[in-house]
Amino acid sequence: MAQQKTVLVTGAANGIGRAIALKFARDGYKVGAYDIDVAALVKLLGEAGAGTEIVTGSMDVRNVDDWELSLEQLCGPDGTLDVLINNAGILHSGRFADISLADQTRTIEINVLGTMNGCHTAYPYLKRAGEAQVINLCSASAIYGQMDLAAYSASKFAVRGLTEALELEWQREGIKVNALWPLFVNTNMVEGMDIGTTRALGVRLTPDDVARAAFKVAQGGRGGVHRGVGVQARTMMASANPSGAGNRLVNKILGNR
Repeated sequence: MAQQKTVLVTGAANGIGRAIALKFARDGYKVGAYDIDVAALVKLLGEAGAGTEIVTGSMDVRNVDDWELSLEQLCGPDGTLDVLINNAGILHSGRFADISLADQTRTIEINVLGTMNGCHTAYPYLKRAGEAQVINLCSASAIYGQMDLAAYSASKFAVRGLTEALELEWQREGIKVNALWPLFVNTNMVEGMDIGTTRALGVRLTPDDVARAAFKVAQGGRGGVHRGVGVQARTMMASANPSGAGNRLVNKILGNR
């Protein structure tokens, strides 16, 4: 009998993270579901259904101590982690000068520092797994800087760069690193948002759409480092050619000199 695989999902209480946690749990994974919204995590446990295994806990992704405690809780002090999904994120929409600097700083801290913390602290667990996977939630906002989402867009450019660098660094250790690129998803994050791009493109994706894409990537589905979710994102990525094969090859060659 195959050994049960383990996945850690951040921002798992609601929206995309919740859908991802449920998808993996119902498909046989042991799931570590972490969030600052502990009450919603309790509801998640009730919805998962019989035969699922979900470990929950409070985590502020900006806090390295929270990461270390959560990983030890889920995997054991010398255990392994098969899949890390850095999903936790926030956004504030509107004109850059009208959004408080505190709110924009928090966006960078959660979206960027949270992802870096996860990759760094989970690395020993991923390495011990032999063949492991990191999936970072990126965004079509990382194709070109997006007005009315400046800090969010900047944060996703950082996630994109981190993903590309670690995909090259960690491949020799058997750790795959990918980024998912959805456009707007019908979650609380876009509730009440009224900016040019939402009016033009609409909100066409559901959390389950992203969860299915994440599961496909974790199963080794074909594709590059970056995976568009939905027709709109894939079309935009193809026209912009983010981190095409040529760029990746040049960086791989230079990095291994």
